[in-house]
Amino acid sequence: MVSYPLPKKIGLLSGPLVCILLNVLPLTLVNPEAHLVISVAAWMIIWWITEAVAIPVTALLPLTIFPILGIMDLKSVAVHYSNPILYLFFGGFVIALALEKVQLHKRIALSILKLTGTHADGIVLGFMLATALMSMWISNTASTVVMLPIAVSVISLLMHDADGLNPREANFSLTIMLGIAFAANIGGMGTIVGTPPTVLALGFLESEYGISISFVQWMKMGIPFVALMLACCYFLLVKVFYPSGLGEIQSSAGTIDTELAKLGPMKRGEIIVLLIFFCTALTWILRSQLNIWFPDLKLTDTTIAMVAALSLFVVPIEWNSGTFPLDWQDTQRLPWGILILFGGGLALAAGLSKAGLVDFIGQLISSQQSWSVFIVGSVLITLMLFMTELIGNLALVTI
Repeated sequence: MVSYPLPKKIGLLSGPLVCILLNVLPLTLVNPEAHLVISVAAWMIIWWITEAVAIPVTALLPLTIFPILGIMDLKSVAVHYSNPILYLFFGGFVIALALEKVQLHKRIALSILKLTGTHADGIVLGFMLATALMSMWISNTASTVVMLPIAVSVISLLMHDADGLNPREANFSLTIMLGIAFAANIGGMGTIVGTPPTVLALGFLESEYGISISFVQWMKMGIPFVALMLACCYFLLVKVFYPSGLGEIQSSAGTIDTELAKLGPMKRGEIIVLLIFFCTALTWILRSQLNIWFPDLKLTDTTIAMVAALSLFVVPIEWNSGTFPLDWQDTQRLPWGILILFGGGLALAAGLSKAGLVDFIGQLISSQQSWSVFIVGSVLITLMLFMTELIGNLALVTI
């Protein structure tokens, strides 16, 4: 039996106790309603930091506590758990499930590795590019899991040669593994559906400020940023911190060819998923122009994602046998908890806004005439960089 750690026990009890204590103390922060919201926010933050319960469970607190305390009625809170941006990410999750189920993501990754050649530094670059590209569409974890076995196969070629794993080969192995890990995180920033914190932030901007950022608008910023970060990361890994100087590794090509041979020729299921994926990405890119040509469509990024998700359940691979790219049972692997977390984060943000706390903080910062936008941004970035070492990225963005 796995023991329940003491920090989690403390967090489980201290969360509601702090909430009660803040309500009992004769303090008024901004206004009485804001005081109530802050007490619930403190409860949620304690549970998120200590992970006393599952993070999505904590995200359900606004749905239960806000109506009880009279902060917001149930209908007003519940609407945030069905925000359109959640369905955009749901569609992205479904597309990722289909890519993984038919192993199309592995075929794409191996094809990229084949193109980058057999030079040691080129192999590292290939692994990083393949991981980053996949991470734009599927989860960071899934893209890493796909690449690691292939990387181990390449590394094992070096370990089984006559001299074992010498220092140069050790550096090469380390750069592959670190490169995959870093590229998975970097690549996720390239698209809206690439990483959960992005979706949560965009949902907040849309619900609280009416600022809508389209798929293409995000990619115009995200892709150059990903390219720059990948280039810097690659250079630091292979040229500064762990240079290997191995040159050509001819046997690596054989490993990649072997893995591709195991996949065999593209199957009908792969072709259908690839077509749906390609059409979805193309429609996201051309959405604005399509709305100009066909104004009655009123396409949104979420609509496109949901059409793609639906297509993967209804477009048959085999008509007679009734085989489809995805069955509903496949959604058991879909991270539903993240969608609930989005809703909880947006509900908490709405509560803070309704109570006037968001405006109060904005006025407090804007009253500091000596603080430039650069200083405010730098302080926030520094704080986030430090806090992300202690708290999960998604929980931190939600807070």
